Amino acid sequence: MTARRGRPLLGRVRVPGDKSISHRALILGALAVGRTRISGLLEGEDVLNTAKALQALGARVERTGVGAWQVDGVGVAGFAEPAGPLDFGNSGTGCRLAMGAVAGCPITATFDGDASLRKRPMRRVLDPLALMGTRVTHAADGGRLPVALAGARDPMPILYRTPVPSAQIKSAVLLAGLAAPGTTTVIETEASRDHTELMLAHFGADVRSEPEGVHGRRISLVGQPELTPKSVAVPADPSSAAFPMVAALLVPGSDIVLDDVMTNPLRTGLITTLREMGAAIVEEEVRQEGGEAMAAFRVRHSGLRGIEVPPQRAPAMIDEYPILAVAAAFADGTTVMRGLKELRVKESDRLAATAEMLRVNGVDVEISGDDLAVHGRGYVKGGGLVTTHMDHRIAMAALVLGLAADNPVKVDDAAFIATSFPGFANVMRGLGGDLA
Repeated sequence: MTARRGRPLLGRVRVPGDKSISHRALILGALAVGRTRISGLLEGEDVLNTAKALQALGARVERTGVGAWQVDGVGVAGFAEPAGPLDFGNSGTGCRLAMGAVAGCPITATFDGDASLRKRPMRRVLDPLALMGTRVTHAADGGRLPVALAGARDPMPILYRTPVPSAQIKSAVLLAGLAAPGTTTVIETEASRDHTELMLAHFGADVRSEPEGVHGRRISLVGQPELTPKSVAVPADPSSAAFPMVAALLVPGSDIVLDDVMTNPLRTGLITTLREMGAAIVEEEVRQEGGEAMAAFRVRHSGLRGIEVPPQRAPAMIDEYPILAVAAAFADGTTVMRGLKELRVKESDRLAATAEMLRVNGVDVEISGDDLAVHGRGYVKGGGLVTTHMDHRIAMAALVLGLAADNPVKVDDAAFIATSFPGFANVMRGLGGDLA
């Protein structure tokens, strides 16, 4: 797919539902007793693979309309042993959270995925689950997929300090803790996104989150609840909204509105950063749905300046660094993004892939340790062919780059965009973008 600079981006759009919320709504619906109804579900490949896995585990998961789904749950620790491997495709979130949900069930299940997911580290989730009584009966080298788990017959509550700020590790432990008697506690030195805690409370679990140290959280969950089915309205995904948002900032004359975007403060690091760079982003129509806040954002073309992004902000925008790097390339001056270690274990080595994407389009960029420095000149030459490494966010970031660059930008493979943002190209074309 190729992106070219064209007319201003104008209009109003709602990007697809939040992927993190979509995964969790399906999983917690499957662990509740009764029927959960979900609206606005992201119908991307990652989420659909989670739905298929839950069906294989005995829950009834059914699509009732566009973005509308219902889940008939089997209760905590109620999953049945699946007949075959659970294939999560490209989704690390779906796979790791499902591992936690299965860990408290007395069954054996095999977890697998595509070539990209098979490269990603699973030991960080398997280690705490083992402390709770789960056994790994098979794993590829380095604790990678395919992994066969034998769930704990008598799961034990634990107190666990996460080695890195990761909502997936925390969530896996909490989901496994649902089946354990007593209280399971997770301590984070850097707070990660809290969607699991908020949704557990929405479904009736006794879960508490308290400050721990300067930037951390202590989350405690009382095990063996009977989760109550609830309606879930999935807000628009801020990680998906990031792409048209940055495109509107960069393409002269643009003025767009993005509806129903989640404004959870642990997900809005990009918006904070863009505003520090001088972006005209105005929040409107703020409201609450199912424990999560959302708002419309009006975004207009803006001149940006380089800044330093602190490492403490990384958990609140870990998926947005490729598109932030694109914004930084068009800014005046150098933008330094610090503490990006987690980018190395995403769908690709996202840190290296982001630098490569910029370099082939004439941008001066350097990596020093876990920091990324982008030397912006107010414009980008473009004209490059970007290797996406099967990474949907690299593909979308590169195409946004092409909408504002002096010369067209081409990506080698746009198919993987469907994992998180089905219809991305049509949404951008609808706003006026030239993608072909």
